[in-house]
Parts: sequence; C-alpha cells; structure tokens
Amino acid sequence: MAEPNAYAAAGVDIEAGERAVELMKGAVAASRRPEVMGGLGGFAGFFDASALAGYRHPVLATSTDGVGTKVAIAQAMGVYDTIGWDLIGMLVDDLVVTGAEPLFVTDYIACGKVHPERIAAIVGGIAAACTAAGAALLGGETAEHPGLLGIDDFDVAGATTGVVEADAILGPERVVADDVVLALASSGLHSNGYSLVRKVFGDASWNLARDVPEFGRSLGEELLIPTRVYAKDLLAVIAACEVHAISHITGGGLANNLARVIPEGITVELDRSTWTPPAVFAVTQQLGGLSQADVEATLNQGVGMALVLPQSSVQTAQEVLDGLGIASWVMGAARTTPGIPGTVQMVGSHTAV
Repeated sequence: MAEPNAYAAAGVDIEAGERAVELMKGAVAASRRPEVMGGLGGFAGFFDASALAGYRHPVLATSTDGVGTKVAIAQAMGVYDTIGWDLIGMLVDDLVVTGAEPLFVTDYIACGKVHPERIAAIVGGIAAACTAAGAALLGGETAEHPGLLGIDDFDVAGATTGVVEADAILGPERVVADDVVLALASSGLHSNGYSLVRKVFGDASWNLARDVPEFGRSLGEELLIPTRVYAKDLLAVIAACEVHAISHITGGGLANNLARVIPEGITVELDRSTWTPPAVFAVTQQLGGLSQADVEATLNQGVGMALVLPQSSVQTAQEVLDGLGIASWVMGAARTTPGIPGTVQMVGSHTAV
C-alpha cells in the first residue's frame, strides 16, 4: 500500500477534492448561461462581456455574503443540499433590489476535511439556486483547513455580479410621498438571526429532533427551511410595472432594512395588523422572553422583500407575484416629513392566528 504524501499526512486530501469536483460537475453545468466560456478546473472563470453590448449604459453591481450560523443547523442535521439556497438568496437578492440582473456567482467552501459527497451536495444546492435565479455558477474554491476547523466543520460564502442600466437603478432617490410598501412573504427565518434563534432554543433545551406542533415538523426541519430566492420574480415585477425601491429584509429586521431605501424627508408607517408572522417567529419570541423590539430588530417577521412603489403599480405587481406563487400584501405607505432622515415606523399589532 502506497504511503500518503506529506500534504495528505498533514490532513489535506487532494484526491478527495478532485472527487468532489467530479461529483459536482453536472450540477454546475446545469446553471450555465450562454455567456459562460470554458468549464471547471481553470484558475479563473470566464464570462463573455460582449453580451453587455446591448445595454445603453451598463453598470455592474456586485454583492458578497455568507450563510452565517445556519450552517451549524445543517451540520447537526446532516443535511447539506439546502444551505446553498441560503447562500444564493443572500447574494443575488441583495443584488436584484437595485434592479440588476444577476449574471454569475462564485463560491467558497472552507472545511476541516473534504467529504466529497458532502461538498457535492452543498455545491449542488448552490447550483440549483443559481439556476432558479438565472445566474451561472462560474467557479469557486473548496479549501481544506485541518487543524483550524474540525473534520465535520464547514462554512460557505460567495460573491455575485450583475448588470443594470444606469438610468434604471432603483433606490431612495425615486421614493416619493404616497408611495406604498408591498410586502413579499418569506419562506421562514431565511438566513438571518440564527445566533439569537439558536441561543433561544438551546437555552430552552429544545433539540433539533423535537416535534413542534405549531410548525407541523421538527425544530430542525423548520430551522433548515431554505431562503426563498426572489431574483427572477422581482425582475418580472420590475419589467411589468413601475417600482421605486426594494429592500431585502435580512439581518437587522424589517424596519432597519427598509429605512436604507427611504430618503430624507419621507416617513413610512408599517401596519403590523396587515399580516400574521409564521409560527416560528412567535414561538421564538415567547420561548426566549424577547421583546417586540428585539425580534423586529433581528428577524424578518415573515417578510422577505419590501417593495416601495406607486399605488397604481400594486395591482399589476400582485398579479405577477400571484402567478409566481408568492404571497404579497400592502403593509404601509409613505408620507412627507420635511427635515428629518428617512424613517420607518411600526404601528399596530399583528393579527391573531
């Protein structure tokens, strides 16, 4: 039997890495766009920029992010094919709120030991989510870090690039008084606030296998529900009607994220009575003894995206979203408040289940 080389003896298995690449090739190929040049295995990925020649004034947009401590849930559950959806949701949905179409994604997986099937499952989820978003998975890196990470530990991150016409960029400068806020339902917690969520359920000694009647599934299954990827859906809405700004509701909660696209002199009031957050939010709040302010400053409360648009666009936007299977509702409106920074206020109480 051949002796392992020095690198393998130090904990880095090059053959396992090569096996992982072979296993993921099919999933990556499925995300391919016609502008992609070459295949896996090179030092860099290529995207044919001549595709941008049809734009009048193309502007590139970029975003980078990770999944955060939700990876601990995937690791504990031994489920690896959903976490990629969380990564892509964090990446392309930060991009699309500007009006940009995501073009391609690159990923980075750090692990203590390369388990080829596990890495292939993670990348398979990333590639499937890229396909859903219309973006190509252009390339990536899997790095084995023995001694730094445990043999079953891993983390994922990535970056995405997109394009938008300069005069079509969405943002606070377009928002005016009398605009309304249209909420798009989240699929659950998405990929934010997990440090708090994990602490709440850990302090209560709830294990991931625990059946939770309010969820209709186990705690682990609920916490692992993947982030909804909205990119193609939002581009369809933007193409169908006038939209002024969009906020991706991630870390920091609803009001804080929406405030990022509200200009000086405008206040938005969001009425809690217009929706009932899914059970996971109420259970987390009650079990942890959390204040309303705490949960609203951390969790999305059942809102994945918030669109700021004219009242005249609401019907068309909702018709498009209904056709795509996304629940939406008007949750608030903008008014003029001269001389103060853009502000978002939460009013009322959530409706009972």
